[in-house]
Amino acid sequence: MSARTAAAVALLKGTSPETLDGFLKLSAMFESTTLDPHSRETVVLTVAERNQCHLCVDMHEAKMAALGPAPDAERLAAVRKFTLQVLASSGAVTDEDLAAFEKAGYTRRNALEVVLGIGAYTLSTFANRLTRAA
Repeated sequence: MSARTAAAVALLKGTSPETLDGFLKLSAMFESTTLDPHSRETVVLTVAERNQCHLCVDMHEAKMAALGPAPDAERLAAVRKFTLQVLASSGAVTDEDLAAFEKAGYTRRNALEVVLGIGAYTLSTFANRLTRAA
């Protein structure tokens, strides 16, 4: 954990331990989903970039780099696009959006796992920005 990340965690723990606990539980649940690690990091980065949480962007770009080259860049582009569509529509994606996501090799279960990731990292990015950690 970087010093910046540790400071953000300490700040949140001191201000609202319940919020930190909620994020840690949601994050652990997201990490246990059937989405592959590259796809999970793509979801996180998409949310972090959209919400302008520079702390999360930096941390998750490093995690993505540590994973090595993505096996299928087009597949990651599809999960990024789907994540943005879920955010833009508050979950009411079109049948066509869902079909395109599935065509890229994802499942309906994965679609709901994207929602879980969005929830976890919306909590994190909003909290980081609110506490001025990011």
